[in-house]
Amino acid sequence: MSSTILETDLYGPVKRLLEGQGYEVKAEIGAIDVVGRRGGEPPVIVELKTAFSLSLFHQAVERQTMTDAVYIATPRKPGRMFVKSLQRNIALCRRLGLGLMTVRCKDGFVEMHLDPAPYKPRQSKAKQARLLKEFAKRVGDPNMGGAARKGLITAYRQDALRCLHTLHKNGPTKASQVASATNVETARRIMADDHYGWFERVQTGIYAITPKGRQAVIDYRSELTKLSA
Repeated sequence: MSSTILETDLYGPVKRLLEGQGYEVKAEIGAIDVVGRRGGEPPVIVELKTAFSLSLFHQAVERQTMTDAVYIATPRKPGRMFVKSLQRNIALCRRLGLGLMTVRCKDGFVEMHLDPAPYKPRQSKAKQARLLKEFAKRVGDPNMGGAARKGLITAYRQDALRCLHTLHKNGPTKASQVASATNVETARRIMADDHYGWFERVQTGIYAITPKGRQAVIDYRSELTKLSA
């Protein structure tokens, strides 16, 4: 017996759920998988798919031109990967104003995860403040939009590069002097935390650069020139 799940396998459980709520249900009305009517209420539309996909969301959003009550239904699958995917897609459906249900095909159990509703995103003042702080603190525009996250020039990395430049120029130096020379108030913490492997403490309160730091002086030569200008 094939274990492949078909869209038709979802129809029976979804139809029973809607009928249990008082809807008259019919399949394949025009290009729509499932349509439910209850008295004079607007229709309920359900699009059946065996997996989440961009085309599924495109299709469901197009159905919103007919009614606000649009759901998507997919099979409930085992495993953590599906649970993560489900949570992400619930969030996406919420933003699109769509409903979402899953069908456990082994016994036809339908779980309603989300009803359609208007969505207004909540803006985080804290996240906005962090964004604007990073924007204001970063010198110039050292990155290319769309680049991979690894190796990006952040304001923190620019501060670390200022410290690196001072140590490269002066040799082992007290952290307080590095902070004074660079105007980086957090110089001591940056060198102590050493996220990039550039710094080492050679005496109490005194830092020098590591071999990796000397290589960074070469790798970030152009950025160091801009920061020291």
